[in-house]
Amino acid sequence: MQTVLIIIHLMVVLALIGVVLIQRSEGGGLGIGGGGGGGGGFFSARGTANVLTRATAILAALFFITSLGLTILAGWGRGPSSIFTTPTTLPSGAPAAPGGNVLEQLQGAQPAPGAAAPAAPAAPAAPAAPQVPQSQ
Repeated sequence: MQTVLIIIHLMVVLALIGVVLIQRSEGGGLGIGGGGGGGGGFFSARGTANVLTRATAILAALFFITSLGLTILAGWGRGPSSIFTTPTTLPSGAPAAPGGNVLEQLQGAQPAPGAAAPAAPAAPAAPAAPQVPQSQ
């Protein structure tokens, strides 16, 4: 479904670009060659300009509709995520710590009142002198 919508979206984009480029310039900016944009455009009749304006509006509406559709399809099936909820398995495949979220894990890590404090971890060994690379 998403592939079909992308193809439709690309066709609408190309048609919109073509319709905009076909329209006659009204002289607001600099045209090709530095001219003011007057003279005869591709279409000179005013009725044709109304058709092109209407086609541009329709193609722009289709562009927005397909863009919204692609956005909705991209988010389809994604559940709400929270930074406080941990996954059941980590990306490496190792099981996560027990407890559903961070708060439960922190509450489970605290000792019960009146229990003996855990032993302090041993101090790390003093770092050795830095090694200097030898030139060859």
